[in-house]
Amino acid sequence: MRITGYRLLTTVQDWGRPIGDANGVHADGRVRVPIVVVETDAGLTGVGLGPHVEVESVFAAIEGEDPRCVTALYDRMLRRTFKAGHAGPVFGTIGALDTALWDIKAQAAGEPLWRLLGGRDRRVPAYASGLDIGLDDEEFTAVHLAYADRGLRAAKVKGGLDVDRDRHRLALVRDILTEAARGTRPSLMLDANETWTRKQAVRHVAEIERTLDLTWIEEPVRRWDVEGHAATGRGIRASVATGENLTGLEQHRPLITAGAVDIVQTAAVWGVTHFLRVATLAHAHDLPVSPVGSTPVGLLHAATSVPNHLVSELQDIEPALGVSLDHHVEDGAFVLGDRPGLGIRVDEGTIAAAAHLLPHPTSGGAHIRPERAGHRLHAADVDREAAGAVLGA
Repeated sequence: MRITGYRLLTTVQDWGRPIGDANGVHADGRVRVPIVVVETDAGLTGVGLGPHVEVESVFAAIEGEDPRCVTALYDRMLRRTFKAGHAGPVFGTIGALDTALWDIKAQAAGEPLWRLLGGRDRRVPAYASGLDIGLDDEEFTAVHLAYADRGLRAAKVKGGLDVDRDRHRLALVRDILTEAARGTRPSLMLDANETWTRKQAVRHVAEIERTLDLTWIEEPVRRWDVEGHAATGRGIRASVATGENLTGLEQHRPLITAGAVDIVQTAAVWGVTHFLRVATLAHAHDLPVSPVGSTPVGLLHAATSVPNHLVSELQDIEPALGVSLDHHVEDGAFVLGDRPGLGIRVDEGTIAAAAHLLPHPTSGGAHIRPERAGHRLHAADVDREAAGAVLGA
């Protein structure tokens, strides 16, 4: 079996409500979802969700190769891009192709990927992540009630701009999940998305911890700030989670070896092989690993095969338009199916018909860092326009 080509698609994740974080909000709730479909001469195709940046150059490293040699091909893609650097969107392109190759490999074996990788339990614990910073209290409550109906007993709230608002919203989630679980204490997490200085991080979290028990604080400072994460961890009770925006073991290693991270995260967009390698590195340091992403299908399968998986992020309950998934959510967990491969099916007709819904690639949102992020006297000293967009003012 040989790799013969690829197709590029872009669909839309339509949340039906504003989504975002401390950096910005997608007011219409629509985000682009790029997809790579890898083709073979055996008629099998694999699906990977991730960027298309420099895909022609990266694909040249695997064209004509046997897709079942997936980990070796992953390293070929890294070598192909080493001179200019494989970080950022290019690493996402490698991850999308890598995920598609794992899909093909498992299909060729006639097994779901979780079983091919050696997993035993198809249930993957989940936590709610509503990208909810742009919601008012009524909308916020409705979103988390929907998660609670699926049995979730852990939730991550987007915040970092207003400590009183963050404390209020965390208390709302605590009450919703506690009632749904008939008194069982839920796990609460806060995601600042790199918006604080080190001192702001400690002050903000310590203030919340006077009245609430936080399981973790996520990305309190810039992703590469090893000492900043360590200083934050020393100043608070909550665990420090980070890593979703780190690309490659070389970026994870300084944080892990310095003891600056308690929950090691990887993003779904970076691919299955990356996750497996990061999970092994984390396990060697007795650290848990937690995948993040809007559709972390590949990492859910991989999570069943590693001993240190903690919990995986559940964002939108519904998949992107034109995408069907062979898993469901119940009793607080993703439940993976038996369809060979990743269990992803793509309806290209539906995707083509929804093209008019795609936001422009240059439209604003959470992917654009505000001008004063990390350089404010008070975390909530944002400009009025940004405050209106993020806080609903």
